[in-house]
Amino acid sequence: MTIKKLQSEIISCKKCPRLIKWRKNISKEKVKRFAECEYWGKPVPGFGDPKASLLIIGLAPAAHGGNRTGRLFTGDRSGDWLFRTLNKFGYASKPESKNRHDGLKLKNCYITAACRCAPPQNKPLPSEIKNCRRYLLEELLLLKKITVIIGLGRIGFDAALNCLNDAYTIDHKRKPVFGHGSEYRMTERITLLGSFHPSQQNTFTGKLTKKMFNSIFRRASQLTSEISGHVLKKRRG
Repeated sequence: MTIKKLQSEIISCKKCPRLIKWRKNISKEKVKRFAECEYWGKPVPGFGDPKASLLIIGLAPAAHGGNRTGRLFTGDRSGDWLFRTLNKFGYASKPESKNRHDGLKLKNCYITAACRCAPPQNKPLPSEIKNCRRYLLEELLLLKKITVIIGLGRIGFDAALNCLNDAYTIDHKRKPVFGHGSEYRMTERITLLGSFHPSQQNTFTGKLTKKMFNSIFRRASQLTSEISGHVLKKRRG
């Protein structure tokens, strides 16, 4: 398996009948502001740098964002927050992303999601998240240089935790609990960070501010440098 093959497999996935029906209906009905757009209307794969140190796990494609553009966090308000912040910390080549052909490149970062299809009311069923879990686990195993994972929202955080537990033998003295700014060293190499999701519900109400969001990526940047340096030193030793 390679990242490219995995992405192709995700796009052709037909495991969840409810989500297939929902995303297809959205792609036909559309909304007025995107009436002239041709919707992607398929499962949305992760994307980014295959040699990334930072892995970001969101919830799912937005109905008129990733489900329309074919790229996670692209073409919606959550993406506006995410790509602006990634650009600020050197992980993205541009501060905004309108479509999957706009030239945006991620450096040392890979973006994925707990669920690959847009769910009704942004609420995937537990069974639907479980169906996508293998894809996330495959990504985690293929992205061999990941040192920091950011779980955006409780679902993203829990998806990361479950896959880490599947991939590694982790003896939790206390189960990691989601919260904005929560931090857990999961293995010698990988640290898990929690962040509120940059959804409109959180950013419009002030539950998540730019300062709060920046602090997560500042910490991620520090950790990727520290952990990578520690591993390199150990190998040389």
